[in-house]
Amino acid sequence: MVSSDAPLSLDLRQVVKRYEPDAPNAVDGIDLAVGHGEIFGLLGPNGAGKTTTIGIATTRVRPTSGTVMVTGVDVCAHPSVAKRHIGVVTQFNTLDRACTVEENLYFHGRFFGMSRRSAHSRAAALLERFGIGERGRTMVSALSGGLARRTQLACALMHDPDVLFLDEPTTGLDPQSRMALWDSVRGLQESEGMSVVLTTHYIEEADALCDRVAIMNAGSILVCDTPDQIKHDFGDGVLVTLRLRQANDRLAAQLRDTDGVLAVDPDDDVIRVHVSAADGIVPQVVALAGPDLRDLAVAEPSLETAFIALTGRALAP
Repeated sequence: MVSSDAPLSLDLRQVVKRYEPDAPNAVDGIDLAVGHGEIFGLLGPNGAGKTTTIGIATTRVRPTSGTVMVTGVDVCAHPSVAKRHIGVVTQFNTLDRACTVEENLYFHGRFFGMSRRSAHSRAAALLERFGIGERGRTMVSALSGGLARRTQLACALMHDPDVLFLDEPTTGLDPQSRMALWDSVRGLQESEGMSVVLTTHYIEEADALCDRVAIMNAGSILVCDTPDQIKHDFGDGVLVTLRLRQANDRLAAQLRDTDGVLAVDPDDDVIRVHVSAADGIVPQVVALAGPDLRDLAVAEPSLETAFIALTGRALAP
């Protein structure tokens, strides 16, 4: 959890990123503060600005304006110093496919100035910790998605960073691999008090892992608080998900004009309807859908209903 007497692990103030002069800001004047030992989530759809924000914090993207500090180090003024304090796991496999699992970790450690002995020792310890000790001599090209992601995580921790950045790390993983990665992230916080900054498409991931969550949309932060507080403040509605036999734009328009409907988000043959309460409205929704309705699900207030209340649409990868 956050320690009030420790320096901030990440401190962004009025950060703006504009890629083209006439284009909208990819990141639009955001402020973020992540405390020591905190698991902090950035939640939002594609194009929200999550990956750009992570890129700025990890020195890969230079902001148009604003200040960015990692453990007290100015990322823009001293990027090489800042890199020593951060570990990064991207949504893409960045491992060297020409090397074995152990060699990837070893060379990462050597890049950060570790001695040969220390790099070998640290690599062996991390491989055992993440349950891939027997895979040390395996070429990374032969790894499954889950094992490759665990190897990336071990690699990012080789130089013992203060802050770990995970950019949509479970994208493309099966549920079992996703849960295993969640356990690894929790372990880093519990055993080492490591700060973790996580971006994700998955609402359940943010809810399960994060001490605090910032919901981003169109480059701005809409709200930043604990998942429970966000659900309390913005998740009062009910989410009704309609699965249809085919896409139906006319039905979506009719639903928007229905009393008690807060937002409608059509996606091909699925329509997500955010309503103020299920009683009385769900029968109207079913009647409007008629014979086109194939399936229906009703979800109680959650982080997803809060997201819909804030943005007017459901969160989907």
